Amino acid sequence: MPSTDPKLMSGNANRPLAQGIARRMSMHRGMRVGLVDARVERFNDGEIFVEVFENVRGEDMFIIQPTSNPANDNLMELLIMADALQRSSAGRITAVIPYFGYARQDRRTKSRSPISAKLVANLIANSGVERVLTMDLHAAQIQGFFDIPVDNLYASPIFELDVRHHFQGSMDDVMVVSPDVGGVTRARELAKRINAPLSIVDKRREKAGEVSEMTVIGDVSGKKCIIVDDICDTAGTLCKAADVLIDAGATEVHAYITHGVLSGPAVGRITNSRLKSLVVTDSIDQPQPVLDCPNIRVVPTAPMLTQAILNIWNGTSVSSLFDTDTLEPLYEPFYPSLALGQTA
Repeated sequence: MPSTDPKLMSGNANRPLAQGIARRMSMHRGMRVGLVDARVERFNDGEIFVEVFENVRGEDMFIIQPTSNPANDNLMELLIMADALQRSSAGRITAVIPYFGYARQDRRTKSRSPISAKLVANLIANSGVERVLTMDLHAAQIQGFFDIPVDNLYASPIFELDVRHHFQGSMDDVMVVSPDVGGVTRARELAKRINAPLSIVDKRREKAGEVSEMTVIGDVSGKKCIIVDDICDTAGTLCKAADVLIDAGATEVHAYITHGVLSGPAVGRITNSRLKSLVVTDSIDQPQPVLDCPNIRVVPTAPMLTQAILNIWNGTSVSSLFDTDTLEPLYEPFYPSLALGQTA
């Protein structure tokens, strides 16, 4: 007979996050919850092989697998795991994709170019996945690329808790900054939550990947600036924005980025930059050089993702997790000074 509990399965993309979710779920359920016993391996030629060692017939399955670097390998792992579960008669399969790769290719920017985000959405839906749980999609319209339900969580409530904890006593000096015009909505959301003013860094590109000019829109003199964005890849734009803000009179520059892709020279650039701190979530499993970087900090998403999984399993609202008051009890161990009734 199927169990009455959700079952978790993980690929190789972010095992620490999957194990963190399992630990949090054990606390919620009052019983040990582990990852489904399975192997996700590769043949000598690189082909991916999945074998599930437990009975999953009729079970409510949650596959935890961000499609981060190497994106193609992790995406194929997700698809093959979903196919294995579907062929094993799983009751429902939900893909928990904290970082959705290929999201930056969400429209045709030039003639004869693909919309890869739509292609990936089709692949996931056709693999047997019936629902997707993700976080901070690069573009909100990607939810419409799927022909299955999509729950898109936001990191801004977590960032609000972190900002209020680390900037206690100086919240009046904080200003939220959008690194480009396209990210204003995301930055405004955090600014509204912490009751801070908003500024914009307008950037112009001569070619892809290179910023030729930056202009600060708004007065940042004497302010502690917080740059908010969803993805940091090579960190070139981020570090240049920090320089422009400091030159414009900002006293400190911090950055809150949901998905720390941090490829190529990113870590070196951040280490040597004028950024006082870069905060990323653990949606992507970070290598040791990132964890060792003195001005990079990782905040956990396991409490929020665990509650979202339980809400989906229970058939209750996921949008309740957009509210900071809902998340405060979940994050109290990380920010004890912001416990209910003690908020600064």
